[in-house]
Amino acid sequence: MTTPLPSWPPRRTDRRTTAPYVAVPREPADPARTGRRWVRRRARGMTAEAAAAALDVARFDARQNSRHEDLAGDGRGPAELGEWERIAQLLADAAPGTVYDPDTDDVVRAELAADAAAVAAREAELREAMRIAARADELQALRELGTLDQAEPRTGDEAVREELTRRAGGYIQDDVDTWLARALATHRGHYQDPAAREEAAAGLLTPPVAAHAALLAELLRLVPDADVDQLAFAARLAGTEPEAAGDLAAFLTRARPKGR
Repeated sequence: MTTPLPSWPPRRTDRRTTAPYVAVPREPADPARTGRRWVRRRARGMTAEAAAAALDVARFDARQNSRHEDLAGDGRGPAELGEWERIAQLLADAAPGTVYDPDTDDVVRAELAADAAAVAAREAELREAMRIAARADELQALRELGTLDQAEPRTGDEAVREELTRRAGGYIQDDVDTWLARALATHRGHYQDPAAREEAAAGLLTPPVAAHAALLAELLRLVPDADVDQLAFAARLAGTEPEAAGDLAAFLTRARPKGR
């Protein structure tokens, strides 16, 4: 049995990378935070006298560590000393007999609330990254089927455009830009919302895409029955001279008869 030889040259595809990349946000290590938390665990239940004694020990350790160059840049030691100073002062200002409880410490509570908010933000960022990757896969499949132009744009597709560009090694994807420009010009999908159109044109989409959409919109007003495929020159003009395309769109807007 003869094994068939591979075709040559190999067929090219516009999909340069096939595996989506999702950056998982992680909390960076923080020696200072670790040090403060360690102090709070040690200080739980301490009286003012016990905290003052612990502070004396921390100050002694800090003086000893300052003599070692390898510990000079350590952020944990100063953070521990600062936390002992804060807790000792907190207890000194409190009523006699008060013991330290991190659960009732306003500073600790504020940090915990900030930590919870940061975790929620990282989880939201991860969910958004996963949504963008999934949508990019969907649009890529439509491109390969030749039906991208039939897709209805959704909120966030501007970020998906960036993901598709990243997957292509930074190369601009002309078909995706044309699809977005046409949708923006004809108010398709989420671009039916005037606020979404304004936001996309103002900064979410690149100047060439925004200029292409503006020029298309004016040309379609001039010739309402024109097929957008007949206006491919608008994409070429916007891609090479986006400022000129924008100026032309503005000129056509001013030249439009009142009431139209």
